Amino acid sequence: MKATADPEENDATPTRSAESKRAPKRRGRAKPPAKAPRATKAPKAKEKEAEAPRPPAGNVHVYSLDGDVVKTVALPGVFQSDIRVDLIRRAVTAFQANRRQPYGPSSHAGMRHSVRWSGKGHGVSRVPRIRGTMIGAQAPGTMGGRRAHPPRPDKVWAKKVNEHERRLARNAAIAALKDSAMVASRGHRFDADVSLPIVVEDALETLEPESGMVREGLKILKHLGLLADVERSKDGRHVRAGRGKMRGRRYRQPRSLLIVVKGPEKVRRLLGNLPGVEVVSPAALNAEILAPGGDPGRLTVFSEGALEVLRSWPA
Repeated sequence: MKATADPEENDATPTRSAESKRAPKRRGRAKPPAKAPRATKAPKAKEKEAEAPRPPAGNVHVYSLDGDVVKTVALPGVFQSDIRVDLIRRAVTAFQANRRQPYGPSSHAGMRHSVRWSGKGHGVSRVPRIRGTMIGAQAPGTMGGRRAHPPRPDKVWAKKVNEHERRLARNAAIAALKDSAMVASRGHRFDADVSLPIVVEDALETLEPESGMVREGLKILKHLGLLADVERSKDGRHVRAGRGKMRGRRYRQPRSLLIVVKGPEKVRRLLGNLPGVEVVSPAALNAEILAPGGDPGRLTVFSEGALEVLRSWPA
């Protein structure tokens, strides 16, 4: 006979206590407990002085030789010209073409052999050959022969550009000097808070240190935040690839700062010997100096007097 289970046990087995029953799930998410408010931190003392505010559009700061902002001046009207990259590259190409030296072979190159042609019917190609041998010469495609289409020394490499077009290209390259995005795209390194183009007081042109002219020039560039660009040009010097390194142009070096002053003689003693730096007067400005290689946006430093000279230029 089967043992009968205790009825009390059978009643307790299928039923669950109220405590073990799960609460029904809610469709919405439960709200997280409220966080205690964070304690506010005391503001830290500023290590550096407050930076000078950005000048309004069409204006630039004038810096002292120590890198401090002296005042703010308006840019000349030539800086409002349209940035025409096509005109700039056309003018730069003409500058480069006008410097090319004509070249070509000697008029008798490959023609110095005494050759003969044996005529038809001998079972050999109709190539002029050196007398007494079967060595082909003088004809294009043979060893020691002339070139079929050599470069001509009478070819004219120069390109003509209208004076008005050349002036527009120069003004377009000047207008690109104030665009920080274009200057940065050329690879120049400068402080982000500096106003472009960089204008320095006229004390730069009259500075005569007792000793260490270049050392004093490096201090000025360091105060202006431009020393990194000179170091970039120095580190970028490399041996040229190709035949040019056998022809007196072995090294290539990136362009760095362009210094525009009214009297460049004294300033060249300060900064002219630094790698990639050029010092010119306003009258010497052209599209190639302002946009080397046809790429506008060179990092440029103007003296306050040189900037005033540009006010008389038509836009």
